[in-house]
Amino acid sequence: MKIGYNLFFFLMLSGVMFGQTINQFDENGKRHGVWQKKFEGTDVLRYEGQFAHGKEIGLFKFYKYYKKKGILSATKLFNDTNQKAEVTFLASNGRVISKGEMDGKTYIGTWKYYQKNSDQLLIIENYNDNGALIDERLVYYPNGQIAEKQNYVNGKLDGESLWLSEKNVVLKSYVYENGELHGDAKFYNPKGELLSEGRYKRDKKDGVWKYYENGKLTNEKDFTYKPKYIKKTP
Repeated sequence: MKIGYNLFFFLMLSGVMFGQTINQFDENGKRHGVWQKKFEGTDVLRYEGQFAHGKEIGLFKFYKYYKKKGILSATKLFNDTNQKAEVTFLASNGRVISKGEMDGKTYIGTWKYYQKNSDQLLIIENYNDNGALIDERLVYYPNGQIAEKQNYVNGKLDGESLWLSEKNVVLKSYVYENGELHGDAKFYNPKGELLSEGRYKRDKKDGVWKYYENGKLTNEKDFTYKPKYIKKTP
């Protein structure tokens, strides 16, 4: 009986001590130590992590509210010296949706996104320190074959963009300049046979476009801009 009472007293004391160490502020009114926040009107955790004089440190866990339960939806592993964090977003079944680095709320560095029903890559993309897309962006089929290949400069498409079939056959190709279609464009069927080709100039078709069937030229259309002369009345 005495053992049971001592155990009960110890658990109560531990609970009080534990409660005193959560959601505390330092002398300057900044969050310090272990913090937890619950969804309003519930006992379900919304997030949990640790602060050092107002700054997040270490691992934070974030939850979404589903059927009166908290389901882990994201984790952030914070850098101790700045606002950067290694971030992972999770599906309800615990599968990784995407992961990469953030600086505050800004995506930076390399980010990876995963297929819906597997751990195979869906998208890989890169951001500069300002959160703008840069360099190569790749999209994958579930079998691992590249579906799209594009290049970005400071958040805008620039250079050649390719779309490919699951058998690695080019289906279409564009050239971008500063976010606009500007250059050669070609379209192919799944066999790799040319269907049409032409050029874009500042997002608009320009010049002569050619159309093919079974490898033979069947039609041409001239998109060269020809301003209409408007006769002025005296």
